[in-house]
Amino acid sequence: MGFFSFLGRLLFASLFILSARQMFNDFGTDGGPAAKELISKLNVTNNHLSNFGLGVKLNLDADTVKYVVATSVFLKGFGGFLFVFGSNFGAYLLIIYLAITSPILFDFYNYGKHDPEFIPLLQDFFQHIAFLGALIFFIGMKTTLQRRPLKKKPAPKQKAN
Repeated sequence: MGFFSFLGRLLFASLFILSARQMFNDFGTDGGPAAKELISKLNVTNNHLSNFGLGVKLNLDADTVKYVVATSVFLKGFGGFLFVFGSNFGAYLLIIYLAITSPILFDFYNYGKHDPEFIPLLQDFFQHIAFLGALIFFIGMKTTLQRRPLKKKPAPKQKAN
């Protein structure tokens, strides 16, 4: 059972580790294609935050977006690596990444249900929510198994002489 648990964690974390490696290889001096896509998504999010009257206005320049991309590379890569070895901290890093980036990257709510972008974005959003649920399930199972008391073996009966 231990091998299959490790294999499952390895396959699950490979999604994050390989994605982080690809983002790192494409990073370059400008943040790569991830930064180019992310800056438009962050501008839309920034407009939503300012329209809700929260008084939040983010200063989004190229350097800020590069830091956001570098942070997401770190969260995915390091969190995935730790998760392979069964670390709760790695799972928490991946949860932070998914909870913050999923609503920003997969902004299906900006499109009508008949737009061609709506369905793929909605499917990717739900996939990331499923990943988030799997990580929460992992943490819950791991903490439950650690708290469960071990069954005591009955003491061997002594033979009468």
